[in-house]
This record gives sequence, C-alpha cells and structure tokens, in this order.
Amino acid sequence: MTRTARAFWLRSPGRGEIRQVDLAEPGPGDVVVRTLCSGVSRGTETLVFRGGVPESQHTAMRAPFQEGEFPGPVKYGYLNVGLVEEGPAALLGRTVFCLYPHQTRYVVPASAVTPVPEGVPAPRVVLAGTVETAVNAAWDAAPLLGDRIAVVGAGMVGASVAAVLSRFPAVRVQLVDADPARAEVARALGVDFAPPGEAAGGLDLVVHASATEQGLARSLELLAPEGTVLELSWYGDRRIGLPLGEAFHSRRLTVRSSQVGTVSPARGTRRSYGDRMALALELLANPAFDALISGECGFEELPEVLPRLASGELPGLCHRVRYDAESAVSPG
Repeated sequence: MTRTARAFWLRSPGRGEIRQVDLAEPGPGDVVVRTLCSGVSRGTETLVFRGGVPESQHTAMRAPFQEGEFPGPVKYGYLNVGLVEEGPAALLGRTVFCLYPHQTRYVVPASAVTPVPEGVPAPRVVLAGTVETAVNAAWDAAPLLGDRIAVVGAGMVGASVAAVLSRFPAVRVQLVDADPARAEVARALGVDFAPPGEAAGGLDLVVHASATEQGLARSLELLAPEGTVLELSWYGDRRIGLPLGEAFHSRRLTVRSSQVGTVSPARGTRRSYGDRMALALELLANPAFDALISGECGFEELPEVLPRLASGELPGLCHRVRYDAESAVSPG
C-alpha cells in the first residue's frame, strides 16, 4: 500500500504547480502529520519563487525538508502546522509545528515536530518560524533596560521583532515603515509607529528588516553615537550601497548581521534549536500576533497566488494557506 499526498513545487522561477507525491513508510521513531495550515514567508519564500537565491548561497538557503535544487524544480517552505495522525503515544492527536513545505500530509522524525502549547490556536502558529527569527534577533541585539529602539521595516519579520522587543522592561520601541497602513499593525502590537522621515533619532539600537538600501541608510542615521544596527534583511543576489563615509567612523557606529540559521552565540551554548522554537510558540499565546496574518487562500490556489505575492500585487504580511481534510490524499 502506497501512501500519497499533494505538494506544492516551484517548477521554475515564477511558475509553481501541485504534484502528487509518495510518502515514505513511517518507522518506529516517525510521525505522520496531516497539515492544517501553512504560511508563506513573504521575504525568503517569494525570493526563492522569483529565482533570486545566489548560487553561492544554494547550500546555506536549503530548508530542512527541501526537495530539489535552486532555482528549480524545488519543494520549498518551512511554516507548517499539522495534526499527528500516527506516531508515539505522547504526540498522537497533538497539533504540532514543523519546518516543512506546503504539503497535505508528510512523514518526519518525531524529533522534527514541536507540540503547540495549549491555548495557542493552530492558525496563528504559522507565524512560529518568523517569531523564532525574532527571538534569535533579540538574543543577538541584547537590549538593555530603558533602551531606545527602532525597527525599520514593518514586514513579517520586522513586526515580529518589534512585538518581542516591546516586552523588555522600560524600552521604547518604534516601528518605522514607508507604508502608512502599517500603523495599524504597530497599534495592534502596542508599539509606536512613524514613517522614515519622522522617526525619532538618537537611538541605542536599530533593527533593520526592510531589505532596502534606503532603509539601511536611514537606520544608520537614526543611531546615537556608538549605536548599533542589527541587520536582518536578506538581499539575495542584489548588491546594495552602504554610506560608510561622513560621520560613520567618528560616531563609532556598528552594523551587525543576524541570521536564524544558527542559534545566537549569546545563547548557543545554553539553548538548542528546540528551545528556541518552544519559546517562540509560548510567545504566540499573545493574540496581538494575529495582526501579522493579512491574507489566506486554499492549498489548491497556491500556483495562482504565489506569483501575486511575489510581485507585490497581493500586499500584506503573512499569507496563510488552509488545507481541507479532503485535500489530503488517503492511503491507497
């Protein structure tokens, strides 16, 4: 008896399709998961969809359960929430998060899934991977009591970072974005908002997540002397200019990178990837994060929807993909 499912594949840059796939027979340490919903990462995933991953980064950019190679055909994605249908008794019937692509049902080692805490609704959990990035960024940034902070770029990652940093005692967090509509997101998260030209300066820390040259330049301008820009943006194969002249040296400014592929060195010896993900899921008990989910479609619609997300025709933050029970192909 062969188990089958349906999966979204990027056939070639800009063109996706739904394929039927065979599932491996689960072993004693595996789980069979039926997907409830998945999320599209507007930054990384739409860049992959456009074919923008540089050849030098093909290995570094692999998703945990990716199949195929960049630029395509490739099965890519990492925001999957599902229900364990088969597996160890402790996980059977549990809602779990997994770094798995868009697929109706899948088989993975039990160690690859993280149980969702009670009280965290499954549809919100598609944000877990992004909130995990925010947790790692907060560890890298190491804000101090009373710091003045801006997050430049109110996309999915930037907004999540603002939400996490706002929990630090006595910090002032301002979300900065050129789109005035993002003021509503800031309000829902309980942080201040400003367009780039009106953002407050003299800051201790700026987290940059706009993936634009202008945003990075503005981030440097907002710093107080000896301040730090933490760079979260992924530019893919684009080259950008950075204004390192003028007062950059005399003000002793710092630009540091942060990347979720490794646990922050500030916690790497004491926290595992699993610890980091479990913390992200705990934070998602806060209903304010629902403001980051701005669109939804059915799984079968993905081949038509992803080009519109990649082009910007469909604006917003996280796009959620819903799966009907009938869409999962049963064993046959």
